[in-house]
Amino acid sequence: MSELPPVLWLQAFEAAARTLSFTEAGRELGVTQSAISQRIRLLEDRVGQSLFVRYPRSLALTPAGQAWLPSVQGAFTRLAEGTSEVFGPSPGAPVTLRATPAMQQTWLAPRLIHFQRMHPEITLRLVSAIWADDFGAEGADLEIRYGHGDWNDVTAECLGEERLLPVCSAALAAELETPEDLAGKTLLHAAGFAAGWPRWLVEAGFAGLEHRCQAMICDTHVTTLALASYGGGIALSHRRLLEASRDLVAPFELDMPTDEAFWLVRPSRRQLRPAAAALWDWLSQTSESPP
Repeated sequence: MSELPPVLWLQAFEAAARTLSFTEAGRELGVTQSAISQRIRLLEDRVGQSLFVRYPRSLALTPAGQAWLPSVQGAFTRLAEGTSEVFGPSPGAPVTLRATPAMQQTWLAPRLIHFQRMHPEITLRLVSAIWADDFGAEGADLEIRYGHGDWNDVTAECLGEERLLPVCSAALAAELETPEDLAGKTLLHAAGFAAGWPRWLVEAGFAGLEHRCQAMICDTHVTTLALASYGGGIALSHRRLLEASRDLVAPFELDMPTDEAFWLVRPSRRQLRPAAAALWDWLSQTSESPP
């Protein structure tokens, strides 16, 4: 550690390399242009190489500076993430909630509106995640994930049993009296669902009917719901999300259980701030009932 340059020098290098201006770097760090220049000189002496090419009215990185910059930026990013993981964000920071777009636009939306009416002093920040790899403890106070609840390093609370059923526009629903009427229609498939149309059709007693239907495969569930609302086909959706939708109806009563569910999740390695704890309690209390 004693061989590493001082953090102030590294900050000056990162800011100057990103802005390509000692003056802009000084403004960003709250010091003078000459202070930035001095820190860079000291840093260059320490590493034994020039990091910048200094032109009369501009600045450029040397090959060594270009090669080193990602490492320096990555170190600062990891330091910020580690600090947030252990200590959490500052008390007055917005409460960050990460969830899929479909969950945000349906089940979450009315609950967050009611929550903010109850807690106008709390600022909420919503972050979208689509695939499992998009989720993670870094940067989010709370998450709503879909799966089996077997994630490491988190505390997870199940929001209730999930059941899947077909949904579509009211106009298209008028053409569907029995599941057999799906033949020739477009089935909207959401990639990544463990349970899908083939299984629902087996439950309905029409195994293999999907082969007599047109198909459209979407990479997000929210896209299938949007297409369904415009009459572009029939999607499979969670009953929980259908109850919060204004544009979709269920043409059939039959739904099927799934062993996956929505989970309210928080990092287990740190204590929730009071504002985040209030949101956790609110979402947990309203998980099975209207807000």
